[in-house]
Amino acid sequence: MSHDPDFLQNLRAEVSNWRLWRDRAIVLGYAVMAGLFVVGFTVAAEWAFGLFERLHHAAPWAVLLWTPAVTAGIVWITRRWFPGAAGSGIPQIKAALDPAMPPGERGRFASLRLTVAKIALGVAGFAAGLSIGREGPSVQVAAGVMQHARRWLSPGSTIDARALLIAGGAAGIAAAFNAPLAGVVFAIEELSGRLEARASGVIITAIVLAGLVAVSVFGNLSYFGIIKVPPLDWDLVAPGLLVALLSGAAGGVFARLMIASLTGAPERLNRWRARWPVRFAAAGGLLIAVIGLVSGGVTFGAGSEAVKRMLVGHDELTPLYTLLKFIATWLTAWCGVPGGIFAPSLSIGAGIGDGIGQFAGPALGPALIAMGMAGFLAAVTQAPLTAFIIVMEMVDGHAMVLSLMASAMLASLVSRMISRPLYEALADHMVGAVAQKSKSA
Repeated sequence: MSHDPDFLQNLRAEVSNWRLWRDRAIVLGYAVMAGLFVVGFTVAAEWAFGLFERLHHAAPWAVLLWTPAVTAGIVWITRRWFPGAAGSGIPQIKAALDPAMPPGERGRFASLRLTVAKIALGVAGFAAGLSIGREGPSVQVAAGVMQHARRWLSPGSTIDARALLIAGGAAGIAAAFNAPLAGVVFAIEELSGRLEARASGVIITAIVLAGLVAVSVFGNLSYFGIIKVPPLDWDLVAPGLLVALLSGAAGGVFARLMIASLTGAPERLNRWRARWPVRFAAAGGLLIAVIGLVSGGVTFGAGSEAVKRMLVGHDELTPLYTLLKFIATWLTAWCGVPGGIFAPSLSIGAGIGDGIGQFAGPALGPALIAMGMAGFLAAVTQAPLTAFIIVMEMVDGHAMVLSLMASAMLASLVSRMISRPLYEALADHMVGAVAQKSKSA
């Protein structure tokens, strides 16, 4: 026989349990700290890329020396002292959350030491002009901060390391994109597979506080502003379908290339990369610099400014420039530098939508660009819910919910026919490498 809750008894239990309130205060403090780290990373990354842009404008050919040299230096430092910081950061957190990962090995992928290294090396990547984003790394940055709270919690606390890692990852996405709803969906779709009742409070708290820190610094603004979307009718169906299919195919190919490159597929270039990783990085940096010069600088950095210009109709990228951004992002990741692919993926998807929009008419351009962003990101990550919500919150595109959802779902379906899920494949590779090392030890 069930009984209704006794309000006074429950209130007394809550108030009298000082350990519970102490643990909550610790989690709140670390959530704020996670937000501050992400904000600091954002500010430093923008400052560093500003330095690179000034160098590029003052002496364009200097980047042919600067970018390879800095890329080689980043890879040398990463491989020597911080191997867990290489790449996006999302696969690392997925690996740390994997049940097969021994608890003592989680520090390889999430720690305060790695958080600081990820920020410093990521900022250096922006200073080199590499085609990287800061959103994926923000997941590892915030998760590294949040997991540190575990050592201060009470021995019997119900807040475990898994909940803190998920909360940190979700807070990182929310603060980086100013997209709190995307943080919740990301926690469910990409990190945990489900939202446990006992962990949900920690996750929501981390998202809210980290998001508030970001909003207090940057303002409550949409990442890409507010797009002007005309009344959506049947004129959008054919070009929108084409954008979703092209984004899905391109994203699937990109994910497959990334998996083959980063898991060390037995091919000649990857054998060379394994033998001479710093030289490989220098060669990759030189190619990225050449691509940047050929494209007039469009392929350098995350590509967010190019997307903003496209959305307001002030910039049109040719399909060649979109292809060059695709190649530059792949080469950057292949070099092994710490850096994400979220923002470059949005740039590539925007270029696909912009290309179709040039034929469909300027009125449909912003809608097709947003659909391309959602489609390509969904295809690369195979996380369609996260992708369409991120784009919806970034462009304040609530009027396009159904269109963005359809594009993300269809593109993800096409991608699944071409490639395995990118982050899952990379995380499995990391878990396997740790297991192999443990056996040989």
